[in-house]
Order: sequence, then structure tokens, then C-alpha cells
Amino acid sequence: MKGSTAYKSIQKRGLHIGLLPETAAAVNPSTPIVLDHDLGVFPEAGRRLTVARYAGYVDDLAARLWAAGVRPGEPVVIYKTANADHWMLAAAVSRLGGIVVNLSPALDAVTVGVLLKRVGRPTLLTDGVKLDVLAEVPLADLARRVIVPAGEAAGAVSLAGLAGAPRVAPRLRPVDEAAVITHTSGTTGIPKLVVHTPRTQALRLVPQWRLLSLMRKKETVAIHVPFVHSRMVAAMSLALLREYPLLLMRETDPAAVAEQFLAHRPVLIEALPNALMEWEGLTDDPRMPFASVKVFSSTFDAIHPGTMSRLLKSSARRGALFFQIYGQSEVGPAVGRAYFRLSAHRANGRCVGWAMPRGAARIRVVSRDGGVPSERSPGFIEVAWDGLAKTYFGEQDRYDTNRSGEWWRTGDVGFRTRFGCLHLLDREVDMIPGVRSSLEIEDVVLGRLEGLTELVVVPGADSEPVPVVCTVDDKPLDLDRWRAAVAGFPQLADPVQIPNAELPRTATLKVQRHALAARFGQSPGR
Repeated sequence: MKGSTAYKSIQKRGLHIGLLPETAAAVNPSTPIVLDHDLGVFPEAGRRLTVARYAGYVDDLAARLWAAGVRPGEPVVIYKTANADHWMLAAAVSRLGGIVVNLSPALDAVTVGVLLKRVGRPTLLTDGVKLDVLAEVPLADLARRVIVPAGEAAGAVSLAGLAGAPRVAPRLRPVDEAAVITHTSGTTGIPKLVVHTPRTQALRLVPQWRLLSLMRKKETVAIHVPFVHSRMVAAMSLALLREYPLLLMRETDPAAVAEQFLAHRPVLIEALPNALMEWEGLTDDPRMPFASVKVFSSTFDAIHPGTMSRLLKSSARRGALFFQIYGQSEVGPAVGRAYFRLSAHRANGRCVGWAMPRGAARIRVVSRDGGVPSERSPGFIEVAWDGLAKTYFGEQDRYDTNRSGEWWRTGDVGFRTRFGCLHLLDREVDMIPGVRSSLEIEDVVLGRLEGLTELVVVPGADSEPVPVVCTVDDKPLDLDRWRAAVAGFPQLADPVQIPNAELPRTATLKVQRHALAARFGQSPGR
């Protein structure tokens, strides 16, 4: 089977992650999968696998889960320590026809308890570390059963004790029913549970399949994305179906990351914007850990032009590019654009891209005040296509408030230029009176002032825009250089510096602006 044939088949029948490993193995069983850490569920597997071995492990885990009592149509919440085996376990649940519910290991016990209750007595697949976190949560009332992938835990079924269970034929979820549930970042409270179907997951591969078609050689793709995120489904699927050697990364420390890149020389890096910012210092490493990279890719938040420029200049590849996709868990990839080595530093960071080719999402901007949306009067950004998430699990009314027919309101505010580029100015709830775009201010100042690791503009106690800054190694901010950098933004209050460790973040490293604003006396969108 060829990758293109498998891809076309997936577009017809939907993407079932439980079948993906064996489908990829049919394309090329020897495709390498390398890890930067040991698997929790199969530590003896080592850090170098092939897709055929990977598929075998998934089949084995599916057999054990069946022996533990998991059945088709049953929701299985996976909440465990961050590890690549999370995706392996999710594929095993999917292979049984179960509904995968991915919860970030960064969520606290109270939030997990609320989400378990919302799902309605699911099976909980967790580990000893997270069982300690959940010690005060009444799991006997909230979960049908508790399963641990390795070791033993009181009151839990251990998959380790079910080794050798008879293999089970795959069961598939209906193409338009819930198959994988992920959650939103939770920047404004309890996360929403986003329902993805086999059809919506398959459609989301379309724009990126075309991008990867530009890469002819089978070189290593490095993925540093939370294993629980909806983006991980697409990233794994695309890499495996196109037979790219895969480097799955968990570690974030720049020194460890540099060693992995030097050892495996990836041609493409898919990572969170904030991870790329953290690794920005590696561009000065004389060993040039980014030298092999042809494509940097990020699909979560817009990334600062200065960071993109430094990364691109550290690549030794001709035609290196940074491809940014704007989207959400609810909509998938919406618009995209490429940045290049000689022009990234001049780019307008608020221009997040253009609509992608036929078969991808459509974009519109709807008026907020009755006028035509423009730079001075930005409107609501809305997306329409068949790749939209099906619903919010257990919160249909909440989902319906954001949807009008085929159009989904993203909650972001912006405008389109006469050339069709979508400019994202702010989240609606984060807008501050008298500030056109907090994100724009952050882009400009970060580009002007070296030594900052983060800048977030939030409303103060009297709605004034307060710049909260973090610096490299928490060094004191040079106020003279600061005043020169912000001379064009007289509305800003005096900067407030906090240690990097105190910056509240979500599981995908987004800054929790509401929590940060609350620290200064107000919450955005009051």
C-alpha cells in the first residue's frame, strides 16, 4: 500500500486512530519511531521502534483493555503522566471502538473531577502518580473502573497483569459519532470537551497533506506537541502515512532538545510557539542544532516575528520556511502562511494567513458594530467547513451559542486586508479599552527589546493596559531600554516584572491572561 492510497482511503472512511498504526505499517513497516524518553507502559521497548512494532504494541494493549472490560462505545478518560505511551493507549482504546477522552496531565484534581462527572462514569486510565493527585476525588462515584497501564494500584486493574490476553478484532466508531474528545486550554475556567469524529479528523489532514507533499525526501520529522492535544492526531497521522522517520519528544530543556536535533537532524519541527521561544537561544549554539530544518511548523498561537527570524537564520537549508497555521481545537486548521529567512523579521505578526486550498476551511469576519469590518473596526472571526468539531460533550447549549448554521464564531477579533490576509488582533474577552491590539504591542516590543522571554498586556484595576514582563534568567528589566522600546505606546502603564516561573500557563503553554489579570485587580472582558 502507498501512503497516498492509504490517505485516500482515510478520507472516505474517516480517520480511526486505532487503525492508523497498522495502516502506516502496511505503507512501510520499517519506518523508524524514535523517542527522547522511555515508554511508561513498555519500558523494555527502548527508544527506537519501527511502525510495525508500534502497531503490535497497540494491538497488544487493545487486547488487554478488552480483558479489563472496556467495550465499544464506552468513554475512556486517559489522564496520566506525560509520555508517548498516552497516544499508544489512546489508539488501543480507539481500536476497540471506545471513545478516547484525552485529559492533560497539567489539569488539577478539581478540574479532572468535574470533567469525569461531565463524561458520566467513564473508565479512567491513569497511573500511580496521577492517582496520588486524585487522592481527594471520589473516583468510586465518578468512574466505572480504574485501570493503570503498569505496576499495581489499590482498587485498579493493571494492564501489566493482563499480558498475553487474546487479540481482538478492531471495532470502528461510526464516521459521524464521537471518536476522540480533547479539551480546550481552559484559560477562562473549566475546559470544554471538544468532540471529534472520524470524518472531522480525516478532513483536518487535507491542508497539511498538501504542505508535506512539497517534501520529497524521507527525512526525520520532530514532533513536540502535547500527546493529549487534537493536533497530535494530525501530526502523527501525516508523518506515518508519508513514511517520515519520526522523533517524538517530551523534554523541553534546551540542552536536551539540542542533543536530539543534533543526533537526528530533523527536516521538519512541529512544536508549540512557546517551546520554540524557549529554544530560541539555541540559534547561538555553534553546533547549529537547527541546521537541518527545512520547515518549522506551529499551529497553536501566532508566534512573534523575531523568534521566527532567528530560527530561520539558524537553518542551513535553502528555502527554509516557517509555516504558521491559525486554528482552534474546535475548527482545526483555518488559515495559514509561510515566512521566509530574509523577510520574517519584517512580517506583521498579526497577519496569520490566507484561506488554504480547496477542501479546507472558509473564513469570514462579521461586524461587531453594524459597520464593515476593518482595521479600525475589527469584527468577529468565523470559520465554516465540515472539519468543525461536532459538539462540546455535555454542553450542547454552549456549543450552539457559538454556531450559526455552518459558521463557527472563534471568539477572536480581527479583519481581512484587501489581499485577503486575516489579521488577528485579540481574543474578544481580552480586549482592553483604548488598545487596538494587545497582541500587536507584544509583537512589536518583543521584536525591539532583546532579553525578554515574555510580554503580556493585561487590564489593570482601572482598565489601564499593564505590561507584564519576564526576562532571560529573571534579570532586572532595563527601564531606560524599556521606555525607548514602548515610546509608540503611551497608553501603557509602567511595566510589572515577574519571575518566569510565576507566569500562569495552560497545558499548551499559553499564558492564562485571566489569571494574570486577576493578579492586578481585574479580569479581561469584565
